[in-house]
Parts: sequence; C-alpha cells; structure tokens
Amino acid sequence: MKILLSAFACEPGQGSEEGVGWNNAIETAKSHEVWVVTRVFYQAAIEAELKQNPIPNLHFIYVEPFGWKENFKGRQGGLQLHYYLWQILAYLAARKLHKQVKLDLTRHVTYVKFWSPSLVCLLPIPFIWGPIGGGEAAPKPFWQDFSFKAKLYETARDIAQRMGEFDPFTRLTAKRSVFTPVTTEDTAQRVRKMGAKNVHIFSEAGLSEVEIETLGQSPSPPESPIRFISMGRFLHWKGYHLSVRAFACANLPDAEYWMLGDGPERDNLETMARELGIASQIKFWGRVPRSQSLQLLGQSHVLVHPSLHDSGGWTCLEGMASGRPILCLALGGPDTQVTPETGIKVAAIDPDRAVEGLAKAMTHLAHDKELRDRLGQGGKKHIRDVFTWSVKSKFLNQVYQDAVINK
Repeated sequence: MKILLSAFACEPGQGSEEGVGWNNAIETAKSHEVWVVTRVFYQAAIEAELKQNPIPNLHFIYVEPFGWKENFKGRQGGLQLHYYLWQILAYLAARKLHKQVKLDLTRHVTYVKFWSPSLVCLLPIPFIWGPIGGGEAAPKPFWQDFSFKAKLYETARDIAQRMGEFDPFTRLTAKRSVFTPVTTEDTAQRVRKMGAKNVHIFSEAGLSEVEIETLGQSPSPPESPIRFISMGRFLHWKGYHLSVRAFACANLPDAEYWMLGDGPERDNLETMARELGIASQIKFWGRVPRSQSLQLLGQSHVLVHPSLHDSGGWTCLEGMASGRPILCLALGGPDTQVTPETGIKVAAIDPDRAVEGLAKAMTHLAHDKELRDRLGQGGKKHIRDVFTWSVKSKFLNQVYQDAVINK
C-alpha cells in the first residue's frame, strides 16, 4: 500500500517521541511504500542515516512553519503554537502528494497527545490516529506534595487538555479516525467522548531486536548491596519524592538507590535524602549518556519508576528487557506495560499509602532473590511477546489492510 505517516517528531537513534516516529517509519516501510511528513529540524539526521542505510521505499517530506527550526526537546516554549501551525503545512503537503500518487491510507504517529488535531485526517482516505496518549493526570491527593509552581503546571495542563477536547479540529480528527490506538484507559475514555471509533489500548513504545539482544545480555550484579535504580527527568510528576521516602521507610541498611537524571526537583530530592538520613545510600548521578545509563541499569537489581502520569515511554521497557523487576505505581502507561509476571504495581490512593506500598515492595524484592529472578525472566519474555517493533508492526499491518478493505 501507499501510506503517509504524519510524524512531527522523527529522528534515528533516539527514544521518546523521536524514536516513535522513526521506528514506525522504518517498520512500515518493510511492507509498504511510505511517505513521512516531518520537521525540517530532523532533516540532516534522517538524510545522514539514509545515506548509510538506504531504504528505497521510504520517502520524507520536510515542512516547518516560518522556517522555525527550534529544538523543543525538554521544554515547551512556543511548541504548542508551532505544532498547530505545522499541522496545517503537513496537511497541505499531504494533499499535494495524494494528488500525485493516490495514497491508500494516512496515519498520525507523533506527537502522541490526544488534545491536538492531526489535519491529515482531512484527506479522503482512511485515517488512523495514534497511538495517542496524554489523558492521564496525577490523582488529586498527590497534589498536596506539589509546589505552587507544580500545581500551576498541573492546572495549566488540565486546562489545555480540556480546551483541546473541544477544539472542532481535534474532535474532527477523532471522528474521522477508523482505528484509534491509545496508550492508556484514561486516554481511551476521553477520546471515546470525542467520537473516536475502534479505540484499542496499544503502547506507542517499542524496542528493536538489536536493543533487546543488547539489554538481555546485562550480567547479574553481585547479591550485595541490593541496588535500586531510577532513570528519568527530576520533575514533580515523576514521583521520585515518593520513592525516596519509600526507600527511607524500607530501612534497608545494605541497600543503595541510584538516581540517574537531572531537573528542577533535584535539589529538593537531595535535601529530602539528607533530612531522612539516607544521603549516604542514595547516589545522584546527574544526567548521563544513554549508553552509560543502560550500563548502570545492568549493575542494579530493581528498576523503580513511580511516575504519576506517564503515558508510556521506554524506561520500564528497558528495565524488563534487561531482566530487572519493575516497581511502579498502578497509573498510566506503566500500569499497562507492567504485569504481575514482570514487576510490582502499587496502588496510588494517596501519598502516604503509596509510600508504604513502595517500601513494602522494596523490602520484599531486596530479600527475595527468587522473586527478582522470576520477575526478571518474565520481563524479558513480555518484551519479546509484546514490545518488539516487529510484533507491533505485524499488528498494525493487519489494521492497515482492514482499514483499506472496509473503506
């Protein structure tokens, strides 16, 4: 088939949204003729990769409103306005292409958020929206731990989502989608109300066979000290204030907690560790290259990911592929990615009970090697069964065929 992918973020060799765009492009091109409309910002990286590893039936169209080639990674800035304007140019480019080649189907890939439109849905061919996410929110009882600035962020995010839900173009996007994969049930509930059809829980994240093979070779670390690890930006909604409190509550004198990353909450987390008397057991590594973070993951026993509203992401997948049990809250993307065979999910009722549940799980995992090994092996199997790009592509190929046959 001739397929157009709308991928605002698309860059080889990256994770996050950029990795979603790129991996969907190359996987789709294994079976179809594919055009990807993306940003001019990614053009140099994409063309350098294709020069080394050509894919004859993969084509890129680059658009950028007003030549605004800003790097939006890790910050908002004028991103929302830029993204909306980009959608207009993407549609114009897609309409021109359709007149030339007669596309069979179009699909929105990135950004993975439900409250902005994808104007390529206006083409007179089947349209697939997603996977999309972003319908998650930090439960209100957890707001009590947030700073005033963090509460403003959550409030603004909630307002933006609600405004987006009532944007006529976003509602049109939902209604025109013949199949709508979403990352979580939270998002599913919201897009159904907007008129989306055939809503299906389907994570946007995946790993390549090479990544799985590499991560699967992580050696088993020494039995002592037991080492917990967290990897990610230090933001209020990532919930690391809960895992630091839980580590102190678990009172494991021979254990360590490695925290990889940086961000506005780092000073608060370091102060908390000192006040709780566990500063000598927690090591803040700062931001490290991905290769080093995966190496440090291999030197640890348990991955802790206490996020309050992640849509999905790679951290839990990388932990499972490495054979490490996952400890998370039963919220958002991690709740759909992690199973009882791969980790422990703690109910997120309020901060105190979440901390108590995380502490109990830390203690259990620290003292039970057999459990760690069983969950680690379960994680490796789960990744191969569900989260390889090839498995995800096989499922989507069937969706593409059904969409075109039933148009």
